[in-house]
Parts: sequence; C-alpha cells; structure tokens
Amino acid sequence: MQLGIVGLPNVGKSTLFNAITQAGAESANYPFCTIEPNVGMVTVPDYRIDKLSEIYKPKKTTYATIKFSDIAGLVKGASKGEGLGNQFLGHIREAAAILHVVRCFEDPNIVHVHAGLDPIDDIEVINTELLLADIFLLEKRIAKTTKAAKADKKAAKELDFLKLLLNHLEEGHPARTLNPEDSNLNYMQELDLITSKPIIYVANVSEDELSSIDTNANVKKVKEYAKNEGAEVITISAKIEEEISSLSDEEKKLFIEELGLESSGLDKIVKASYSLLDQISYITAGEPEVRAWTIKRGTKAPQAAGKIHTDFEKGFIRAEVIDYDSLVELNGNLAAAREKGLIRAEGKDYVIKDGDIVHFLFNV
Repeated sequence: MQLGIVGLPNVGKSTLFNAITQAGAESANYPFCTIEPNVGMVTVPDYRIDKLSEIYKPKKTTYATIKFSDIAGLVKGASKGEGLGNQFLGHIREAAAILHVVRCFEDPNIVHVHAGLDPIDDIEVINTELLLADIFLLEKRIAKTTKAAKADKKAAKELDFLKLLLNHLEEGHPARTLNPEDSNLNYMQELDLITSKPIIYVANVSEDELSSIDTNANVKKVKEYAKNEGAEVITISAKIEEEISSLSDEEKKLFIEELGLESSGLDKIVKASYSLLDQISYITAGEPEVRAWTIKRGTKAPQAAGKIHTDFEKGFIRAEVIDYDSLVELNGNLAAAREKGLIRAEGKDYVIKDGDIVHFLFNV
C-alpha cells in the first residue's frame, strides 16, 4: 500500500513525513526543499502480531507495512510546469491514495507561499492543479478515441463516457465523486486519473491548538470542504508527531496520554488508510515466522494464498483457519486446537476475514 503526501510548500508535509517514517527527509523553511519524492516504509502496529510473537518466539516477526511518498510542494500552475512541474504529478499517480496536508496554523516565522493563511484556498490550488492534469490526459484520450469511434461501437461507447467524465472534471468535481455505471468501470480504471484516487485531508495545527480542535475555525472549514466529497479529515500537529517519533514505545504511550489524545497521528492515518482502501490483514504464525499479510477485504482464500507465493494460489487445496482469540486462549497450541475442532477447513470460496490465522495447503 503506497500513500502520497501532497500539499503546498511549507504546510508541514516533510515534518509529518519525517515524524511518521523517521526517514530523515530534509525539512526546511523554504519551498521545494523536497526535490525528489522521499519514500519511507512504516510498520503497521498490530497487537495480534505482538501477542503471537510473544507466544511463539519466532525467528522472524514481520508486520504489515505502508509506503509513504513525500511529494514536493505543488503550486498554482504546476500542471503547466510551474514550480517543479509535472514530474511530481507522475509520482502522485503511483500512489493508491492521497494524504493532502493542509496548513491550519498561524506562524510568522514560517513563510506561507501565498499572502496569508486560507486553508480552503490552499486546498483548491492543489485540487485545481490535479484536475487540470487529469483534464489534459482526458483530452488526449478523447482525441485518440474519437478517431476509433467512427468504425468501432465499443470505442463509441467509451467516447460517450469520456465526454461525460470530462464535463464532470471541467465543472470542478474530482473523478472520485462520479459514480459510473458498471459497464464503464473498466474505462475509469484504465485512465488511472489522479482525482479518482481516494483522499484523506490532514489538518495540521500548532501544538497549542491540538487540544481545542473542535473550536478551531480553520479545521472546521477543512471538514466542511471534505464533507462535500465524502472525504475524511484527520487533525494532527506535525510538530507533536515529530516529538512522539523520538520516544520509546512506553514513553510514546505516556506522552499521548498526557496530551489527552486517544492515539498518535500515525495510528490515525494507518487506521483511516486501511479503511479508505478497504484493506485487512490475515496472519501466518509459527516458530519460523509470525507475519501479517495485507489483502483487500473480500479476497477469497486462493487469492490470499497467492500473496505468499503464486504456487500457493495455483495449487490451492484448502485453507486451515483458526480465530485469533481461540488460538491465544490455547497459548498457540495448534494440536490442542485441532483436538477441540477449532481449526476449520475452508475451500476456494472462503472469504478471508481480518485477523484470521491461516495455514494454506497446496500441491503443484
């Protein structure tokens, strides 16, 4: 799973990236300090993996991961080459979802790329550039499809959809807010438009404002804007996240409690991202390795097995499945679980559930 972090220069993107990935991306008080997209891998916290590793004491423990890309600050005119230009639009296309960081704090010591703080204006600058990039791509596709449509009924059907979509974009609506008919879904997927990607808005407030986000006028504006397109808003303080990232696990827990927060910004982002992209994890467990495998919700057993190795999917026989709670109650004793009938044999139509502990049998 790859998430692209976007936003205007000096909104706190790189500070947030550094905090959640501890990757040490350069962060400076001037535009375009991120010249190439910094990439960092983040381990997804999972109490189930913690507990099973405690039980089995495996040689290797592998958590699920999320890849974050810190994409350089876009500016007005980016779709036409302004600022650092179109190369960064390409980096956004590689992401499965977008984290759009919005500055919601005043600080005279940090330069704002525009005259003053206006979170909605900032959002619309970025979103307009992404729309313009998609419109440019769509116009090229329409020109190509128009020629083919003269002699091809399928191309003519595609052309009708492309024109409908273009009109939607030109009215200022992102592609993700268009609900195409099932017969047009393939066309939408092939286009891979930037504005078709799901989005989470990250409202970045100052350290002092984190405890009063419900009354923060700028955060309210961002939430109202996001509501119109059905997007989620996460409020964080990138500076606080930076402090949290330097602490030990126990210190993090105490610090978060002292701040009166339920969880860190990273935990909020991970949880929201999994939900947004409809991702779950199943687990393989034993003395060699305890590991989380990320799959899309609704994935059937053979395809889930294919995440481990293509041979597992090709030669799939069955999946042996046990619930996490049942296995933990027996302290990881699979023989006892089998005796009690707690291990289920599931076939090709079984849909893997979040937290399933699975052993695949296959033959190739």
